[in-house]
Amino acid sequence: MSDQRTWIKNPLAVFTANALDASGGIVIQGQKIVELLTAGQQPSQPVDHIFDACESVLLPGLINTHHHFYQTLTRAWAPVVNVPLFPWLKKLYPVWARLQPEALGLASRVAMSELLLSGCTTTTDHHYLFPQGMEEAIDVQVDVVRELGMRALLTRGSMSLGEEQGGLPPEQTVQSGEVILRDSQRLIDRYHQRGEGAWMQIALAPCSPFSVTTDIMRESAQMAQREDVRLHTHLAETLDEEQFCLKMFGLRTVDYLESVGWLSDRTWLAHGIHFNDDEIRRLGAAGTGICHCPVSNMRLASGMCPTRDLETAGVPIGLGVDGSASNDASNLMYEARQALYLQRLKYGAEYVTPERVLRWATRGSAKLIGRDDIGQIAVGKQADLALFKLDELRFSGSHDPIAALLLCGAEKADRVMVGGKWRVIDGEIVGMDIKSLISRHRKAAAALIANL
Repeated sequence: MSDQRTWIKNPLAVFTANALDASGGIVIQGQKIVELLTAGQQPSQPVDHIFDACESVLLPGLINTHHHFYQTLTRAWAPVVNVPLFPWLKKLYPVWARLQPEALGLASRVAMSELLLSGCTTTTDHHYLFPQGMEEAIDVQVDVVRELGMRALLTRGSMSLGEEQGGLPPEQTVQSGEVILRDSQRLIDRYHQRGEGAWMQIALAPCSPFSVTTDIMRESAQMAQREDVRLHTHLAETLDEEQFCLKMFGLRTVDYLESVGWLSDRTWLAHGIHFNDDEIRRLGAAGTGICHCPVSNMRLASGMCPTRDLETAGVPIGLGVDGSASNDASNLMYEARQALYLQRLKYGAEYVTPERVLRWATRGSAKLIGRDDIGQIAVGKQADLALFKLDELRFSGSHDPIAALLLCGAEKADRVMVGGKWRVIDGEIVGMDIKSLISRHRKAAAALIANL
């Protein structure tokens, strides 16, 4: 089967995330793209299968670079609908502390299913909650990733600075540095795949400056260097966080990042809103990446990521949906549309084009997580693809198919391929009973907030 050749033929339009022409389609063999065809061109060798894409817009699979899967259990929860980040967290931490493995598995299935249906083929997750009974939370997520057939970079998050030490999280949600580092090493040894075509990877992700100690930040950076894995955390999301860093460490956020050995191209940061000009320059010089999370930033009224300033300085930009308690969705096409409109308010229509935003969601996101084998359509890249039809009422009368995806609000892919295998066909996930999943997930969500 690995030698089977498939021609995705004559797409309605194609976005390659580079300057290459694939207007006649692409040929896939095994897990890889082996040929790009111009209009009217035939494959150089016989093919086993032809998929007629004349009604489909073809994209590289989208890549989500920040999420918290477990938060699908606390979407649109009334007590936190109208509050900013710090009070939002303080209210939700005790709820999340009740999380158990079965509920996490359901939450992860829901998050990943929604992502996959939106055209996402690779996702990260930032899981930092390990209350009693949840010591193997990442292992639970690994099983779900394998079930869904997506690629994933699961980040071993952590919280070690509890309320008693001046941090934000309650004591029952924090772990000791020794436990965190031991489990981080275990996960890297057991699950982290290296090199081209990797399906499962592990990164280290202390949660945020207000929830971890400087020791765990420093020691995580040392482990990441030693094991050659990536680093991830929240940074510069709110002005409250900036004030916390000044009070707790006597440093602004980027100074703090540098002080613990994180200012490097191994690191990507979620949000990245509140930087001054010098900090932006230093981030660019270091090659540190930023994941823009527009919906969460708007929902929590946190601010607006300065994407153009960051890009001009050399900072890679990707996209992320963030957790489903501050989004409250896991739809990366919806996220891209919001990024387009939000960033136009700051930088204008000429700079923030649909193509630029789609690059953030594909090639830019791939760079954030250290991958160059995904995120674009080119010979030798992994066959991770999303195809969208423009046959719904919302697209009627549209003329530019690529722009229409964002301007007219595409939300669901017709087909999604990961590593040469179709995972979504006719808008449905292969082998997934969505109705049953929704029923079980709703019960778990209700149980999590019961009797509070």
